[in-house]
Amino acid sequence: MPPRIAVTLGDPRGIGPEIVSRVLADPPAGAEYVVVGPAALIDDLPAATRIAVEDPGGGPALTNESRLTLAPERAGRLAGRAVEQAAALALGGEVSAIVTAPVEKRALHLAGYSYPGHTEWLAALAGGVDVAMMLASDRLRVVLVTTHIPLKDVPRALSSERVIATGLITQRALQSWWGIPAPRLAVCAVNPHAGEGGLFGDEDRTVLGPAVEALGAAGPFPADTVFVRAMRGEFDAVLAPYHDVGMTAIKVASFGRGVNITLGLPFVRTAPDHGTAFDIAGKGIADPGSMREAVRIAIQLANRRMGG
Repeated sequence: MPPRIAVTLGDPRGIGPEIVSRVLADPPAGAEYVVVGPAALIDDLPAATRIAVEDPGGGPALTNESRLTLAPERAGRLAGRAVEQAAALALGGEVSAIVTAPVEKRALHLAGYSYPGHTEWLAALAGGVDVAMMLASDRLRVVLVTTHIPLKDVPRALSSERVIATGLITQRALQSWWGIPAPRLAVCAVNPHAGEGGLFGDEDRTVLGPAVEALGAAGPFPADTVFVRAMRGEFDAVLAPYHDVGMTAIKVASFGRGVNITLGLPFVRTAPDHGTAFDIAGKGIADPGSMREAVRIAIQLANRRMGG
């Protein structure tokens, strides 16, 4: 039996509705699709099942034209309801995976969803499970130890325990979802030249070093070499200490083909590696490549979880 994949439209003002429409017009084979979003935006989409969400705050009827000028709070409410519905389907065993189109964090916050991003939000919806954010492509896998926090807060948030926890989640996912019996992890340094023996900071020795030893990982290696080594096949995944060092690596390596994967959930969740792109929404020029890859990876991982 093929896996059922729930796809959310993301923020109605962004490119989510159009890239979902283009992917579902010629979807990756081997799955059944459930599309979740505002009724006016999903009625014409080719999918086995359509689940409409309503705006609890009310408002004028939504159309494909008016979606681009929605108030941020209303857009956030609609995007939020879709994610909640898709997560409920996954937790109830009605779908095997969810694929989420991009949302705007400000709009979600205005709508009352006070999470830094999908990763933390879905962890809460799943009962407070421990999760990690992986960015993956055919060339590189990067897992973020800290995610959506200011750079000035990274040193305080970065601890040996947090690196170890992220590494263990990553190891389990690589074993069960990717079929890698003994995953080879590397840890990216937080300071230039991995601290240069303490000259540029001692966090790589005092914080990352113990975690590397506990995980049986390699490193910490400087950011300017560790991702290249991983791309050459030396490591199965790299643990990145903060958001931008990991995101920059994956996007330079595989922009438009990278996929965001939430590790640690009781179901598969993937997403494209880009944002809402409000500046090009509605112009018909958005590239659906990363969304298509997110759907393809969701099918692949769902099949592995199902033993297919």
